[in-house]
Amino acid sequence: MPSPEQQQELEQAPVYWTARAMQEQGSRFYRALGEALHAADAVNRRLILRTWPEACWDFYGRGQVLARAESL
Repeated sequence: MPSPEQQQELEQAPVYWTARAMQEQGSRFYRALGEALHAADAVNRRLILRTWPEACWDFYGRGQVLARAESL
């Protein structure tokens, strides 16, 4: 479970890289969840991030790796 500080960071960060990591690296479920996260409005985005906090935090970290790799 992410700490309260990590959860706050996750909720305040843009979702592009988290959703992209889900779509590229996740199971069929997480690929669909990544699509939903990317398309969600603020209320539904928060619902997704709070319903699956561990998975979202994991994919957030993976997304940060993708972002760094792409910026090189």
